[in-house]
Amino acid sequence: MPKKIRELKQILRLAGFKENSGKGSHTNWVHPLYSGKVTISGQNGTDAKPDQEKEVLKAIHEVKRREKNGES
Repeated sequence: MPKKIRELKQILRLAGFKENSGKGSHTNWVHPLYSGKVTISGQNGTDAKPDQEKEVLKAIHEVKRREKNGES
């Protein structure tokens, strides 16, 4: 069962990402150790698309890897 948009946002918050508003239902998430931004689109109660879940997991993995390696 796919995660809800609100769940992806909560996962990003817990990983230390900060939310920046975007256009419409889009939100951009940034982290000092992540080399880009994660864009989440959709209302909180809707199901997340598989590519959105993959993007969130990839971003969190990169942040954890950089934290482990002591990168700034």
